[in-house]
Amino acid sequence: MQIRPEAPGDHQAIRDVLDAAFPGEDVTLLVDLIRAADGFDPSLSLVADLDSRVIGHVLFSPMTLGGHTVLSLAPLGVHPDHHGKGVGTALTETGLAILADRDEPLVIVEGIPAYYPRFGFELASRYGIDKPSDHVPDEAFMVKWLGPVDDRYRGAVVYPQPFHDAGAIGP
Repeated sequence: MQIRPEAPGDHQAIRDVLDAAFPGEDVTLLVDLIRAADGFDPSLSLVADLDSRVIGHVLFSPMTLGGHTVLSLAPLGVHPDHHGKGVGTALTETGLAILADRDEPLVIVEGIPAYYPRFGFELASRYGIDKPSDHVPDEAFMVKWLGPVDDRYRGAVVYPQPFHDAGAIGP
């Protein structure tokens, strides 16, 4: 399996993975809206490629925290045929390593509380980082510091318009 940045020819395969990973949710709309928005960086949209087939996808996109641009991990999806095989772990670890090499200060995630702590994510509220909406459960809103904890990054996270347009803020 290879983890690599998405290519334009991967878009349909990514849609297929996300539709299978999130049945009944329109996660593909969120990804399409983020791609079309200012600040999208295709090098931070990673795919897991197995034998020239996309089997997983993770996207890191900009948000605002205390007047600073930070990155969020959303979404992370793996085709159900490949669950439990380390695909999500490989995508997440590779993405976090890329961000650390770029000297990003932190990463925000709104995700499964039992999954993300294995990568060093902690409750964001512990650091004075507030969720963007009351619809987001406290335990699901987490931060991973990629360097030292920095008190400049405090306050409410503001999700960009694509998250609002896709209805992707909390359950």
